[in-house]
Amino acid sequence: MASIVEGPLSKWTNVMKGWQYRWFVLDYNAGLLSYYTSKDKMMRGSRRGCVRLRGAVIGIDDEDDSTFTITVDQKTFHFQARDADEREKWIHALEETILRHTLQLQGLDSGFVPSVQDFDKKLTEADAYLQILIEQLKLFDDKLQNCKDDEQRKKVETLKDTTNSMVESIKHCIVLLQIAKSTINPVDAIYQPSPLEPVISTMPSQTVLPPEPAQLCKSEQRPSSLPVGPVLATLGHHQTPTPNSTGSGNSPPSSSLTPPSHVNLSPNTVPEFSYSSSEDEFYDADEFHQSGSSPKRLIDSSGSASVLTHSSSGNSLKRPDTTESLDSSMSNGTSDADLFDCHDDRDDEGEAGSVEEHKSVIMHLLSQVRLGMDLTKVVLPTFILERRSLLEMYADFFAHPDLFVSISDQKDPRDRMVQVVKWYLSAFHAGRRGSVAKKPYNPILGEIFQCHWTLPNDAEESAELVSEGPVPWVSKNSVTFVAEQVSHHPPISAFYAECFNKKIQFNAHIWTKSKFLGMSIGVHNIGQGCVSCLEYDEHYILTFPNGYGRSILTVPWVELGGECNINCSKTGYSANIVFHTKPFYGGKKHRITAEIFSPNDKKSFCSIEGEWNGIMYAKYATGENTIFVDTKKLPIIKKKVRKLEDQNEYESRCLWKDVTFNLKIRDIDAATEAKHRLEERQRAEARERKEKEIQWETRLFHEDGECWVYDEPLLKRLGAVKH
Repeated sequence: MASIVEGPLSKWTNVMKGWQYRWFVLDYNAGLLSYYTSKDKMMRGSRRGCVRLRGAVIGIDDEDDSTFTITVDQKTFHFQARDADEREKWIHALEETILRHTLQLQGLDSGFVPSVQDFDKKLTEADAYLQILIEQLKLFDDKLQNCKDDEQRKKVETLKDTTNSMVESIKHCIVLLQIAKSTINPVDAIYQPSPLEPVISTMPSQTVLPPEPAQLCKSEQRPSSLPVGPVLATLGHHQTPTPNSTGSGNSPPSSSLTPPSHVNLSPNTVPEFSYSSSEDEFYDADEFHQSGSSPKRLIDSSGSASVLTHSSSGNSLKRPDTTESLDSSMSNGTSDADLFDCHDDRDDEGEAGSVEEHKSVIMHLLSQVRLGMDLTKVVLPTFILERRSLLEMYADFFAHPDLFVSISDQKDPRDRMVQVVKWYLSAFHAGRRGSVAKKPYNPILGEIFQCHWTLPNDAEESAELVSEGPVPWVSKNSVTFVAEQVSHHPPISAFYAECFNKKIQFNAHIWTKSKFLGMSIGVHNIGQGCVSCLEYDEHYILTFPNGYGRSILTVPWVELGGECNINCSKTGYSANIVFHTKPFYGGKKHRITAEIFSPNDKKSFCSIEGEWNGIMYAKYATGENTIFVDTKKLPIIKKKVRKLEDQNEYESRCLWKDVTFNLKIRDIDAATEAKHRLEERQRAEARERKEKEIQWETRLFHEDGECWVYDEPLLKRLGAVKH
């Protein structure tokens, strides 16, 4: 790349001044992005401010194709290019500069490149030290058991605490060594720096328009907070207007090649911190930055869905009977309490390693990826995992099964559409327990999760039992659920739920496609669901919002974004729902707006707004205002899952039991090893199928066009009974 790149960008200053035109100069050798109020001011050396790029992180907004951010020195700077192509050129140049100077900071740019064997040797040494310390801890435990002298006991406890700290440090060193080894021996998509070309590159100038007075008094939203188009079926971004000047009075510079003599940016002039000479300059300081005394939390980078790695291959070559062990248990006359487990592993998930403790590991991982890169090949350490599978997380769509089944209770098609929207908007908050984002296990091919819910005031013991469906031998009043990982490349999960007595079913599939956005991780949930009211032969097709894991270097949190739709072709009723992402200045988190439309009507009869994890209010065309959904007051009904000893080996909790147990006792090494064994077994079975030319057969779902459909839905079973 060029050693110096320059050109115009707009920079966000504050809510009063908004976006302001600036002339930027990127010096690759100095690791510095300087900006000036005009090209003439740059020629005279009148610098307005600068951004140090050593250790910086670039971020992009997945719903806007012209803006980007640079986060460094606990400040976030916001920039806007003319279009997506210009932004891509700047980001490419900035990434290479950041990489070079970050490597220099870490002492990795000295010309010496260690070999894989060098890393193996250091890893062996580190492991040997780790084992010595672990043995020492066992000796300390023995001494504490036999020690009766209080003073001596305190000394041993102090030594034990120190040794524990050393053990944790060595564990992190091992993780870093493994990551660095992967960098030296790169896999697909790992960054390779290109050779320098000692020339000056000038970005194209952008047109500068005179400001309109109203422009200065606009709301506190950035362009990317405007309503977005459909984002689930396509990954396109929508255009943002070219930013206007806000009164600097400078004419637009020409796009000519500039000689190097005007640039005086040697490494000796690089300031110690990024700065701006503007007194009212806006810095988007990370509101989630935690000090060392902050509560310890378990860090994660994903959001409301599978974000990073995806395990390989299947578990069994044959299609098994998923009801066998449950059937045998029921025949023994055991009760519901004996059969099913209502416990959620998140219920007793205590505090775990602090964010700052693991920050260096995450930072190093981030240095290996590029903006917009698909993250399926990037492996994060085990300590970030939530203790359940993504398939189990999808079951949280039915945390309010009473709202789901009441759809079929409505006598009017208009009321049924309103109830579908009410259930849909209540379905997201239960999947996120607490304020810190965590990452569920990525399901392996062929993995199954089954559960059911007993409806409030339902006497399940005396109710008639259903003999077929996702969970046989439970009450016909229950809501039953099953999910299967039906594809590995791409990662697709299919799930199905039904209530026999209410004659209602739901079938869905989701392909999770993750992208690295700098300070965030974006997950596109591509796919659709279908609510079927069998009594009325109505089918409501719906789409899902995207998920974002924000603030991945501090305390990660989840937000949803994108436009979703619900349509019933038979009745003509429809709904449009927008999940708004938080603007970078002002605005609320987790905001939604929705409109429900009658057939062939362009004006909605019901408007909804609020927070998807809080209270949502409805305003009807009649003038009636009411609380639509209050997620804070809705009781979450716990799902019931077969006890571990009754599960088949390919069921989620049974498959991941060793990983879950070791995460629960906070033995990260053992959890990592258990996860590795599971994945290696799946890869071996995948190779075996390939060698024998055997196609993988899904267990409970089949592909129908672009959708995945449950093999034995209630609609099919009821139709068979009629005939």
